[in-house]
Amino acid sequence: MNQLRLDPLTGSWVAVSTQRQRRGVLFVPRQPAVLEQTSPCPFCPGNEEATPPALETYGSEGNWLVRVVSNRYPAFEGDLPFVVENRGPVFTEAPASGIHEVLVFSPDHHLAWAAFDDQQTDLVMSAIRDRVEEHQSTPGLRYSQVIVNSGREAGASIEHPHGQLLGIPFVPRQLVDEQGSFSRFAGGCLLCTTAEAEERVGYRIVESAEHAVTFAPYWSGTPYELMVVPRTHEAHLHTSRPQDLSGVGLAVRSALAALRERLGDIAYNVVFHAAPYRTSALYHWHVHILPKLTTPAGFELGTGVYINVVAPEQAAEELRTTIRAGGRQASDDVAS
Repeated sequence: MNQLRLDPLTGSWVAVSTQRQRRGVLFVPRQPAVLEQTSPCPFCPGNEEATPPALETYGSEGNWLVRVVSNRYPAFEGDLPFVVENRGPVFTEAPASGIHEVLVFSPDHHLAWAAFDDQQTDLVMSAIRDRVEEHQSTPGLRYSQVIVNSGREAGASIEHPHGQLLGIPFVPRQLVDEQGSFSRFAGGCLLCTTAEAEERVGYRIVESAEHAVTFAPYWSGTPYELMVVPRTHEAHLHTSRPQDLSGVGLAVRSALAALRERLGDIAYNVVFHAAPYRTSALYHWHVHILPKLTTPAGFELGTGVYINVVAPEQAAEELRTTIRAGGRQASDDVAS
C-alpha cells in the first residue's frame, strides 16, 4: 500500500509505503547509551553533588523519589529580554534566554517510564506540572517544552532515565502551526474530534482509558508513532485536573510498555505539546510518542515529507493486542 496522508496539525503530507517493508532489515538497531564510564552517574543517589542544587524534590523521610535540577549545559539560560536584532540582510538574532532543567525520574538507575508504578507516575506528572507552572510565572518566558529522550538515537547522553523541561521566550514554529490548525478547523476542537473519530472506527486505537485515549495517528510519519490525548478538553497542561494528568501519565506508561514488549529495548522520544502560557486560542494539550526505528534519509530531509513503512493500522493492532495480552497475564497472576 502506498498512500499520501495529510497531518491536520502541521499541514504536512506523509507517505505510508508498506511495500518498503520488503527491503530486508527495517529498523536501525539501538546503540548503547553514552554511559558514565569514567565517573559515577550524576543522577543516582549519593552523587547529588555532581549536579546543581535541586530545584524541587519529591518523596518522604529524606529520600527523594523524583528530583529536578538545572541542566549543567543549558541550551537556554539567563533573563535578558527577547530583543531581536538584525545584523544584516539575512542575519537576525536574539538572546537564548530561558530555563533548562533536568527531571530525574527515579533514584533507580534503570527505572524507565514503562516500568513506573502508579505513585512514580503521579510524582513525575506532578513535577512536570509544577515546573511548567513555575516557568509560566517567570517574566519573559512564553512557552515550556517537556521532552523525554531515551537512547542515543533519541538524543540521550546519560543512561539514567530522565526528562528535560525548557522554558523559552518564544513560541516554536511547530506550536504556531498547530495553533493555526486548531483555529482553522471548522468542527470544534481538532483533537477532541480526532479522538472521537478514532474511537468510533477503532482501527488505530491502542488503548481507551478513563482519562486518555492513545492511538496511532492516521497521518503517522514514522513507524509506531503514537499520540496520547486527554479526554478532558484543556489547553494547558499545568492547569489540568490531577486525575487527567495522572491518566495521561498512565497512558504514556502503558504505551511505552507495549512498545518495549513488542519491539524490544528501542530508543524513543516523548514530546508534550501544550498551549503557550497566556494564550486564549483554542488548543488541546497532548503527548507525542516517537520511537526511533528508522533514520530520515535524503527525501525526508530534502522535502520534509516522511515515509512510514509501517501502516498505523498495523502498529495499533499489534500494540493493542500486546496491551490486552498483558492485561490477561496480570489477571492470571492475581488469580494465582
